[in-house]
Amino acid sequence: MATSFSVSRLLSSSAISVAKPLLSPTPSFAAPISFTRSLAPNLSLKLHTRRTSIAAARSSSSTTTISASISVGDKLPDSTLSYLDPATGDVKTVTVSSLTAGKKTILFAVPGAFTPTCSQKHVPGFVSKAGELRSKGVDVIACVSVNDAFVMEAWRKDLGINDEVMLLSDGNGEFTGKLGVELDLRDKPVGLGVRSRRYAILAEDGVVKVLNLEEGGAFTNSSAEDMLKAL
Repeated sequence: MATSFSVSRLLSSSAISVAKPLLSPTPSFAAPISFTRSLAPNLSLKLHTRRTSIAAARSSSSTTTISASISVGDKLPDSTLSYLDPATGDVKTVTVSSLTAGKKTILFAVPGAFTPTCSQKHVPGFVSKAGELRSKGVDVIACVSVNDAFVMEAWRKDLGINDEVMLLSDGNGEFTGKLGVELDLRDKPVGLGVRSRRYAILAEDGVVKVLNLEEGGAFTNSSAEDMLKAL
């Protein structure tokens, strides 16, 4: 009996000594509570910083200015443009200097031949207003696009243009690059590559008098009507 009592007491003592650390709440919950409290200020700071960054980005985007290498008062850089002679089918060239020297010239650019806004609004607008523009002293009206001369001729035929507006190819983007108005569309699924931003320029003897430059391919201030108002 004595041995039995001794073993029972020993087992009881062991169970109690093992159970105490398992049942004690202090070691198990103190660390997570302390950790959560210490983390909260950092979390708040990160959220605040994120909101500030978004606000700064929005503020920056809303004040973005449209820039180019050319500005009012500058002489247009010379460059060679091309077109297809409708009578012979041969590729001909013309320089910007010959189009503008001693003349009042309107040069307007489109991102691409056969594209919707260019085909439905921009070029047709200048075709329909060509007579009014010439009555105000404009000698030359020419559309420039980073397309080859063959595409520009096909586009001219499709639009039914005669001699109201010249459609000129800046196929290698040389003139576009000199003006600093490149439009990078390589990330677009249609694969247009690097084209020209939309613009309309009024030049007198090669000097820029009016420069209406659009943001990308937007069509807000480069129409024939806008140029009529500026004359």
